[in-house]
Amino acid sequence: MYSFKCDYSEGAHPRILDALFKTNLEQWDGYGEDIYCSRAAALIKENIGRDDIDVHFLVGGTQTNFTAISAFLRPHEAVISAATGHICVHETGAIEATGHKILTKSSADGKLTAELIQEVLDEHEDEHMAKPKLVYLSDSTEIGSIYLKSELEAISSICRKNQLYLYMDGARLGSALTSAENDLTLSSIAALVDAFYIGGTKNGALMGEALIICKEELKTDFRYHMKQKGGLLAKGRVLGIQFEALFQDDLYFKLAEHSNKMADILRKGILEQGYSFLTHSPSNQIFPILPNRLIEELEQKYAFYRWKPIDSFHSAIRLVTSWATEDNFVYQFLEDLKA
Repeated sequence: MYSFKCDYSEGAHPRILDALFKTNLEQWDGYGEDIYCSRAAALIKENIGRDDIDVHFLVGGTQTNFTAISAFLRPHEAVISAATGHICVHETGAIEATGHKILTKSSADGKLTAELIQEVLDEHEDEHMAKPKLVYLSDSTEIGSIYLKSELEAISSICRKNQLYLYMDGARLGSALTSAENDLTLSSIAALVDAFYIGGTKNGALMGEALIICKEELKTDFRYHMKQKGGLLAKGRVLGIQFEALFQDDLYFKLAEHSNKMADILRKGILEQGYSFLTHSPSNQIFPILPNRLIEELEQKYAFYRWKPIDSFHSAIRLVTSWATEDNFVYQFLEDLKA
């Protein structure tokens, strides 16, 4: 049984494991105040091209989202998100548990637009409703789509016009940035959003996300929020060591490129066999529509998610490739699909 269920099924890239092993018996201060976290933060700042940003390392995406969003908002303020957003569907109400309402808009491609954000603003006009204050995006999205620079610029513009914070979930940011259709960079993202994170868990790390805070007013006391929410890791160097390895010699981007390459092979092979897709997803998540009987046969050899029923005889499945996906399994899947 080979798994295409997610991009964190495997452990970690060998360079990361080697770095953790070599530093295992070193003694350093805890809670991110060690040389490795400092060096990792410096490498990230160098990649972004800015020194006026704060870098914080947290363990996972859900923890990063609810720690950041709850820190940025006052009690009466709310989040705007696409209905398919990770914070809406797959975080067990973590944001709501911190006291903040999520205001959702449906979107066929999983992306928010300036027009959808304006609709939410028009619907929430006075103090009898939760006040929209933060816009939540993810790149790539939960259904594999990515934001183009022009789209992010339009969203950033409406956010600044209406004093909204713009926050980007980057759990799969590596895949988005190395997609053939992408025209964003870490630098251009940092110029357009107020905070975002670079996902390590889904791109070769054992665990870990690097939160980047760009807007000055959001930086105050953030480590207090991390501690209160259980995000200030005692052995913080475990995260710093991993991100230092990921941002040396462009390893982070090379791993994401491999993930996308494997997805591209799957996408092309499935198209050539005459099947269609639920949505356009130029990243490492693809959603082919297949006959249910064929899905049942494939499930004997492969693990994947049944994403959505299309009709009585067809369903969309989700296939996810990773930094460690081997091409022989990709080609074998296509052969089995054909057979």
